[in-house]
Amino acid sequence: MSFNFLCCWKCIIHGNRFVVQVTGGSLEESKEALAIAETDGLFIGGFSAQLECTQLDARLVLFLETLSLEFEESGDPEKHFQGLLALAKEGIQKGKVVAIGECGLDYDRLHFCPPEVQKKYFEKQFELAYATKLPMFLHMRAAAEDFCEIMERNINKFTGGVTHSFTGSAEDRDKLLSFHNMYIGVNGCSLKMAENLDVVRGIPVERMMIETDSPYCEIKSTHAGINFVKSLWPSKKKEKYDKECLVKGRNEPCLVRQVLEVVAGCKGITDIDLFSATLYQNTCRVFFPQDLDAAADALLAGRNESQ
Repeated sequence: MSFNFLCCWKCIIHGNRFVVQVTGGSLEESKEALAIAETDGLFIGGFSAQLECTQLDARLVLFLETLSLEFEESGDPEKHFQGLLALAKEGIQKGKVVAIGECGLDYDRLHFCPPEVQKKYFEKQFELAYATKLPMFLHMRAAAEDFCEIMERNINKFTGGVTHSFTGSAEDRDKLLSFHNMYIGVNGCSLKMAENLDVVRGIPVERMMIETDSPYCEIKSTHAGINFVKSLWPSKKKEKYDKECLVKGRNEPCLVRQVLEVVAGCKGITDIDLFSATLYQNTCRVFFPQDLDAAADALLAGRNESQ
């Protein structure tokens, strides 16, 4: 089974440091993903040409998948929960499991799992976060009312989190921002239409993260924010693979830079380095508090005071 089929992956980059998220699609695939997360070196060469960095600090980590339907289909939801908990604890000890997720509600894809099952086990997933004291990586699609209602009941069961790939309305945005420990994640799917850009403008920088959501969710030439994109890389079809080029039609990790540029452009941010540092600090604050850069924090604090 190939990496792309085994799990979805996302990337967060700042300077010459990047984080790749590996998420299994089931308990068994999460076990396989944990094995992948223990082989950081396999991925450094593949990304270095795209990132144009000579020195890379690579971190490949597992966000533990907790699919709602799998609880139901297991025949013993509590045993399944204990299996996830055991895997999470193993990954925590290895320094690889850093969050519970991707979990949440998706009413655009009900052929995978009906709403009542999704809601039932979304509640259960908060118990997993509470037991492990881990943050959450969350998904909300066309389900804001139920998602926020469940979130409100469980807000004290997790340390913090991000609702990623946000495509909701301004009302949805503001409800998420009302939760003190919630960040909003933005990728190419968040930037398609002019209305999307208006919503993104209202996300405070200090409550935002950016991602690729590879291998999909890229910024396309038809997207509203395309004119803000400055960074481009040569690409070739997969049949003509070249390690110095992107694979055409695939959302490569380096393209998170384009997300940064579009968000900065639509928000009128000119100091893109400071913006990048802020987003990096947001990410570390939730998922990698041990990596918080004291110097960068001081820079941000000084800049905020001057404003």
